[in-house]
Formats: sequence, structure tokens, C-alpha cells
Amino acid sequence: MTIVVNLNGTLVPPGEAAVSVFDRGFLYGDSVYEVVRTYRRNPFELGAHLGRLGRSAERLGLELPWAAARTRREVLATLEAVPPAEVADAEAAPWNKGELSLRIIMTRGSGELGLDPALAVDPRAIVIASPLSAPPLAAYRAGVACRIVGVRHEPPGTVDPGAKTGAHLANVLALQEARAAGAHEALLLDRGGAVTEGASSNVFTVHEGAVRTPPLAAGILAGVTRELVLRLARAGGVEVREAPLLPGDLASADELFITSTAREVLPVTALDGRAVGSGRVGPVTTRLHALLRAAADREAAAG
Repeated sequence: MTIVVNLNGTLVPPGEAAVSVFDRGFLYGDSVYEVVRTYRRNPFELGAHLGRLGRSAERLGLELPWAAARTRREVLATLEAVPPAEVADAEAAPWNKGELSLRIIMTRGSGELGLDPALAVDPRAIVIASPLSAPPLAAYRAGVACRIVGVRHEPPGTVDPGAKTGAHLANVLALQEARAAGAHEALLLDRGGAVTEGASSNVFTVHEGAVRTPPLAAGILAGVTRELVLRLARAGGVEVREAPLLPGDLASADELFITSTAREVLPVTALDGRAVGSGRVGPVTTRLHALLRAAADREAAAG
């Protein structure tokens, strides 16, 4: 499938898409971003993602080069420029075949070297449309393995946890550690030993049918899929608690799952080399994924 890049409102081939080496997003991670996926080639929860993009920018005092309405138009224009996939991934889940991932990046711009944001000029707005990279169907049927890593989640205030920025070195190192141990995802603890989130996901446990996930006060990002799952669970009569989790809570869980834009609701059947619960995908995880899939189908059908 073709990758299409929208650079400041102009569609360009990937090989010609470039930003200055003085861009502050490149130099300092001085940028905000969102990742949106499609269903039936329609962007899902786009409004929620653009809202969070705006809030992230506000937290950093970063003036976005595009307003939300312009960003929406550019996202749709970029999406329309991507031709249909010629060959579907045989291992992909049916609902992921031929779908796209849209990465929206806004940087403060480039300018004279130095940390002072006032040095920034020429802000950049970028949309990258590429094939969706999601877990295969087998992962939803059998679950995946996660690992609690030694890399620690930085305490709130180090970098604003409510802002989705381009500064992700800790997440990169956490995933590197997890993958070296054969795990799909890294789960991070804070300095006090409490569970926070995955390297690129939110984490949930199930005990006796009740769902629990760390609160936003733990210094985690307000995941769009996390919020959707919480809303669907409550509407569906599933008991939900946003409360602190310790590693022992994960180890003793009947079910464990992670959420993210690309993964949706992904069951975790092994943690640190040991089975979670029965070692099989549990009924609550299955139900919540079905609720999310139904919500995605409704939005996609509405266009």
C-alpha cells in the first residue's frame, strides 16, 4: 500500500517529505502528535483525537499551525490520496485488512539553536497516511505476552503526562527491553512501584468480572481508546474502577488486556513469563472488544 505524506498542506511522495535538521521536533521532541486509525477507510474517533491534540499543544504553549477544522480537512484529503491496497495481509484480523493509520504531527518549528521556544519560526504540520500496523488475528484469539520492565515511568511534572508529545525515549527503551524478553508490550511502573501504562498502550485488569485501570492522576496519558472502553463498559453494565494497580494486581488478575488505537482491546494471556488467569482469553475482554468493534462499525457505517 502506498504511503502518502501531507507536508504543510501539500501532498508529497515519502521520499521527498523532509523537515529542517533545525526543526525543534527533531532536536528536542518539541512537538505534539496523534495517531488515528480507519475503519472502512473512515477515520475513527477523529474528533476526540483532534481535541486531545489541541489540549496537548495548550499544555506546551505550542501554537498549532492549523486549527482543528483545517486539520480535519487535511486528514481527509490525505486519506483520499491513498489508493486501495492491492494485496491484503493474510494474517491480519478481518476488520484491519486494507485499513490505514494516520499520524498527525505538529512541531513548534525551526530556528536558531537553543532551548528557548521563542527561537522557533516556521511551524510544521504533517499528516502521514500509511498501512495500519496492528496485531494479527491470532493475537486476539490467543492473547499476547507483556513484561513489566525496569525502565520507570517518569513522575508527573517531569514532562506533562497529559500532553502527547514527540519525546518518547523512555517508551522506546521500555519496548526494547520487553521485546528482548520476547514480549509484545512493555508495562511501566512509577518510582513508587505502581503500574502506570504500557509503552504505547493503557492497561486494564479484570478481577471477578470487575474492570480496573490506573487513574489519570497516576500521570498517564488519557488514551482515546481507554476512554472509549471505559464508556462502553459502563454503558454495558460492566463494573469499572479507576484505581491504582500494583504488579501483584496484574499477576493475580483473572484477565488482563491493553488498549490503543491500533490494538483496540488486546488480550494479555502471559505476564513476565507466567500465565494470566487461565492463560486463555477471558469473557470480559472478549465482551469489551465486541462492544468496541460494534461502536467502530456504527461510526464507519455512518461515514
